[in-house]
Amino acid sequence: MEVYIQLKEKICVVTGAGSGIGRQLAIQLSGHGAIVAGVDYDPNSLAETREMVLAMGGTMSKHVVDVSSREQVFALPEAVLAEHGHVHVIINNAGVIHAHSSIDELPIEQVERVFNINWWGTYFLIKAFLPFLKEAEEAGIVNVSSMGGYMPFPGQVGYGASKAAVKLLTEGLRVELKNDTGIKVCVVYPGAVSTGITENSPDVPEAFKELAREREAEKQVGVSADKAAGKIIRGLERGQTRILVGVDSWFLDKLYRLMPEATASLMAWIMSRVAGGEISGQKENGGKKELAE
Repeated sequence: MEVYIQLKEKICVVTGAGSGIGRQLAIQLSGHGAIVAGVDYDPNSLAETREMVLAMGGTMSKHVVDVSSREQVFALPEAVLAEHGHVHVIINNAGVIHAHSSIDELPIEQVERVFNINWWGTYFLIKAFLPFLKEAEEAGIVNVSSMGGYMPFPGQVGYGASKAAVKLLTEGLRVELKNDTGIKVCVVYPGAVSTGITENSPDVPEAFKELAREREAEKQVGVSADKAAGKIIRGLERGQTRILVGVDSWFLDKLYRLMPEATASLMAWIMSRVAGGEISGQKENGGKKELAE
């Protein structure tokens, strides 16, 4: 395997490090000899991740940050540099979804929250750390988008739009940095992955969270978080520009290129079966759907 970025002793900032893919990224990066600066809004889950990293002989600092806060994110480089002296890689992994709902019924506040975390959180982190990444001989920016940011997923259109913005940001940044720096820029398209995104999304109804817990317990949800993290790390090391995580992601990527309208219609049918009104927390009210509280 040709390695573009040697992770040993590199300082890697990982958002959403308190659970799911972010936690596994922190653990596996440590296994590669990297030093992790873990970022999460939940101090307890972040502390648990750090204990796991320390237990395997790794090094990780904790940074309790709400990535949707410009002030908190722009204060982060100073804290990371004070702790570690340098920064080489940032991985924008933190993200949330909204309730499964059509745009006409989805509260604007939920879409604002999704964009504040998924889009602005990614943008803030890049702006805050880019001057320091440019100083490194080897550096990387990894932005986690979604297949929902590549093709439409009815019921999660607001979420998909936020991830589509991350996709285009990544592609544009790659072009801008191509001739000026040694920074490798890549975008990740996870398919179905067993993570805590549903559990950690405040606007998702409890009924949907319970279903997600059942599916995870029965191992019905795509690939595991540790396998997803491993795929991302291999892609980072190899300098890949696009990282597809999961067979479903690979399949939809190919199918949507060939038959965009048919694939979108197929996904609409699947989503209606998987996340219908009762599952999504919606209820009927005189023939009109409304979000259940």
